[in-house]
Amino acid sequence: MRSGELARLTGVSPDTIRHYERAGILPAPPRSMSGYRMYSPGSVERVLLTQRALRVGFSLAELAEILRVRDQGGVPCRRVLDMTEKKLRSLARQIQELRRAERYIRQLVRSWQSRLAHTPPGKKAHLLQSFNGKGIPRPESADNLKRRKRK
Repeated sequence: MRSGELARLTGVSPDTIRHYERAGILPAPPRSMSGYRMYSPGSVERVLLTQRALRVGFSLAELAEILRVRDQGGVPCRRVLDMTEKKLRSLARQIQELRRAERYIRQLVRSWQSRLAHTPPGKKAHLLQSFNGKGIPRPESADNLKRRKRK
């Protein structure tokens, strides 16, 4: 099938198909007599696998490495598991950081609501000055949180 058909079947653009080929995700397909790339039916599953893996956090370079090993008869399963465990740990850290940011912003909103309630109409409340470290505490660092939990 041509790249446009592969793109249609997988929900990506023909440019994405060509990008995947350049990145090593899709092997270079043979060309028709008129020069069109002719992809195998297995390319559909490979593009769909790539789309799912990208959503989980794999990069194209990581996928190209894994698929290259697999295509050469290797068994990249342990590497895939290791990479996924690392992504899971990273995601957990990001979630913690987002939770800290959420607590900080909630506190900031409460402070600003209070400040605005005590600011006469038409007068500046100087909300953005809070970012200079005055009035609103900074979000706690991971080190401070660890120390607090140990106590």
